Amino acid sequence: FPTSTYIKLWADTQRDLDIMLEREREEFLQPEEDREKVMKVLATAYIEYLEIFRRLEEAHAHLIHRQKRAAVRRALDAVMGRILEIKKEMVALEKSECHHMDDILMDLKRVPEDIEIPIPKYFIKENLRILQEREKFLDEILLNAGLLEQEPVTAMTLEEGIKVIQVAERARQGRARAMFMKKIYLEEKRQAKKEEQETGKNPDDAATCIQKAILFTIQVWRGYRQRKKTERLREEEMVFLGMVKKSTEMINGTGSLPPHLEAMSSLQIGAGKANVLQSEVQEKQDLSFRQELVKREGPHIQETLQDQISRCFIECRHITGRFPDYPPEKTGGSKAIFMEKYPEQVAEELAAAKREAEKKDEEEQEKMAQWTAAKPEKYAKPVVDEGWKMGPSNFLSILEEGSSQYKVVWENRDNRSDFLQDHDPELIKGGEREEVEEEIRVQVDEVMQEKLLKIKLALDGETGQRKAGKEFRGKKRKKKKRDTKPRKGGHEHLMMSLACRTIDSLYQELAEEGLLIKVKNVNLSDYIGYYDCLRNVLRQAGAQPMPSIPEVRQLVALYGILPLGSQTVHENAPLVKSLLLAGPAGVGKKMLVRAICTETGANLFNLTPSNIVGKYPGRDGLIMMFHMILKVGKEFQPSVVWIGDTEKVFSKGAPKGEEEVSAKRLAKILPQFLRALKPKDRVLLVGTSAKPFEANMGPFCRVYQKIILIPKPDYLTRFGKYFHQALWKQFILRSGGALTRLLNLNCLARVSDGFTQGHMVDVVQTVLTELRLLQMPRKPLRTAEFVTSLARHDPVYKEEEEMFQ
Repeated sequence: FPTSTYIKLWADTQRDLDIMLEREREEFLQPEEDREKVMKVLATAYIEYLEIFRRLEEAHAHLIHRQKRAAVRRALDAVMGRILEIKKEMVALEKSECHHMDDILMDLKRVPEDIEIPIPKYFIKENLRILQEREKFLDEILLNAGLLEQEPVTAMTLEEGIKVIQVAERARQGRARAMFMKKIYLEEKRQAKKEEQETGKNPDDAATCIQKAILFTIQVWRGYRQRKKTERLREEEMVFLGMVKKSTEMINGTGSLPPHLEAMSSLQIGAGKANVLQSEVQEKQDLSFRQELVKREGPHIQETLQDQISRCFIECRHITGRFPDYPPEKTGGSKAIFMEKYPEQVAEELAAAKREAEKKDEEEQEKMAQWTAAKPEKYAKPVVDEGWKMGPSNFLSILEEGSSQYKVVWENRDNRSDFLQDHDPELIKGGEREEVEEEIRVQVDEVMQEKLLKIKLALDGETGQRKAGKEFRGKKRKKKKRDTKPRKGGHEHLMMSLACRTIDSLYQELAEEGLLIKVKNVNLSDYIGYYDCLRNVLRQAGAQPMPSIPEVRQLVALYGILPLGSQTVHENAPLVKSLLLAGPAGVGKKMLVRAICTETGANLFNLTPSNIVGKYPGRDGLIMMFHMILKVGKEFQPSVVWIGDTEKVFSKGAPKGEEEVSAKRLAKILPQFLRALKPKDRVLLVGTSAKPFEANMGPFCRVYQKIILIPKPDYLTRFGKYFHQALWKQFILRSGGALTRLLNLNCLARVSDGFTQGHMVDVVQTVLTELRLLQMPRKPLRTAEFVTSLARHDPVYKEEEEMFQ
C-alpha cells in the first residue's frame, strides 16, 4: 500500500487512542465496589488497547518518514506499557493469569485471535546489523573452541543438478562463440588497418566509426536495462503467484532477515532502504543544524542564562542577607535553581508543612487517647474499604503528551507535498536546541561559579563553599575508625581482575565455557495451538483449568518479549525479573525460551545444573560466574538467563550426585542476582521445570515472580481440520512425508490424547527415516506405522496433570 494509507491508519488509530484516554478519565478515576463491573471495564480496555497496539505497530513498520516513525514509536511503547499495567490490575482482581473474556469479545464483535499479542518488528529490524555482527563473533568463538560444527554440505536433488549442468554448458557454448566472434573481429580489424595504411585515413570514416561506437554502446545499455527489468518483473510475478520463495537479502547490510520477516514485499524492502538512506542523511543534517544553532543562538542563550542566575542570587541576598552556595553539578547545577521556587514561596511552604506536622501530631495523640479509653477487642475485624480504584500509571502522561504533540505537529500537516518523505528541519532544530542549551548551561555554570566565589570573597569575606545544614560548636569529634575484617573467601581479588578485563574477553570466556550458547531461531507463532472454549466454560463454573496454548503465548509475550524488546516499557511497566515455565516433559518449554530470545534478539545464558557441573567451583567461582553473566548481560542487553530443571536447585532433600550439588549452589546466589537487576537492565531469569512439585515451595516461589503452566496439546491442536496448521500435519510435512488417504490424521489425533508435542516429534522422526522416505512413492504412509511407534511412549497421566494444577 502507499504511504498515505499508513498515515491515514495512524490518524484513525490516534483518534481511537484519544477516545480511550477520555474513557479512562471517566471510568478509572471513580472507586467501584462491583468487582464484575470492574473486570468488564478492565477487559474491555485491554482488548481495545490491543487493537490500537496492532494498528500502531503496522503503521510503524511501513512508514518511511523517520520523524513520524519516532512519534509512532513513542505511542507504541506507551500503549505496550499501558497493556501491561491493565494486565497487572486484572491479575490482582481475579488472582489468576488467565481470564474469561468470551462475552466481552462477543459484545465487541471480535474473535479470540484479536487478543493475540503482536510482536513489534522493530525489536529486530532496528538492531539487525548489531545482532548479525554479534552472531558472527559468537560463531567464530564456538568454531575455534570446537563447540560448533560446520554445517554439512547438503546433497543436490536431480532437478538442481540438471539445472547446474545446463547453466554450465550454456556458459561454455557462450564463451566458445565469443572466442570465435573475437577471432573474426580481429581479422576484420587487421584487414581494415592494412587498407587504411595503403589508402590513408578519411575523416568521414572516423566520424562514422565514432557514431557507430556510440550507437552500439546505447543499444547495449538499453538491452541490459530491459533484461534486468524483465527479470525483476518475472521474479515478482512468481513470488506473487507463490511459485518461488523470495530471496531475503539484507536491507542495509549483509545477511538475511529472521524467518518471521522473510515475507516482505518489494515495497517494504524499498521502505527499508529509504529508512537507511534517510537516517544517514539526517545524521549529517543533525550535525549541521547543531553547529548552526551554536553559532546563531549560542551567545543569546549564554547571556540569558547568566542574567537569570545573577538575578536569582541578587534576590536571594536581599531576602537572606547573604549569597547562597552554588548548586553542585551532581544535583543539576543551575538547572536546580530554575526548578526551585522563590525564597518567599519556600518559606511559606516550610511554615505550612510545620503547621501540618503539628496538627498531625495532635490528631495522633487524640487517637491514642481514644484507643486506650475504648480498649477494643483483640480479635476485632479491621474495616476494609471494598471499593476498587485504578492504580497510578507511568504511561498515561506519555500517551497524553504524544496525543497533544500529534495534534500540534502532524494532524493538520499536508502530506501531499512531502513526496520524498524527507525530514522536517524545524523538528530537528527543536530536538537539538535542548542538547545545545544543556551544553551551554554546563559552560555557564563553570563561569558563574567562579564569579560567585569572587563576589562572596569581596562582599561577605567567605573563601569557599559553606557546609549546608551543619554547625560545628567547639572542637570536632574525632571519628573512631572501624575495625574492618577481611571477608572470608577473598573473592575481592577476583572481582578486581574482572574489572580490568574487556567485555569481549568476558563474552568469549562465557562462550568457550558453554554458558553462552547460540540460539536456534524459533518464533512465538511456531508454538502451534488454538483456543478451547471448554476451558472458559470451566472457568465460569469456578474451576481453574490449565491455560490453553494461545494463553501461554500471550503470557510469554507480555512478561518476556515486550519488556525485553523495549527499554521504555521495561523501565516504566510493572517489573518482572523472573519467569517460570512449568509443564510435563515435551510440551515445548525450551522452545518458548528460544522464542523469547529470537523475537527480541537476546543473548541466552545456560545455567542448567547439568551444564555448570565442574565449572567455576567453590563459592568464589560461583560469584565470579554470576558477576560475568551480569556484566555481559547488561552490556549486550537484552539477555535471558535460563535454568533448566530448576526444581533441582530448590530440591527438598540432601544432594546426592555431583549435578545436584552444583544445582544447590545456585539457590543462595539467585536472590542476590535478582536484587542486582534494576529496571534499566533488560535481563530476564527464565526457569523451566518438568517436576516443580519436587521443589521446596518457599524459596522456589520467592525467586520466580510469574509461573506459567504449559498444557499438553488438545484435540483441536493435534488435528486442526479447519486450520492450516496442526501438529501432526506440520510434523509429517516438515520431515518430508506426504499426506494420503491411507493416513488418517483424525485417528492419530484421537489416539495421541495425553501425549505431548515431544512425543509426536519423536514418533514422526522414528517412522520417517531416509529409507522410508525413499519407499514413500510406491508405499504410501499408513496410520498404523505412527500408532505402533506412539505405543512405545508413556503419556501424561491424569494424576501427573493434577499435580501441576
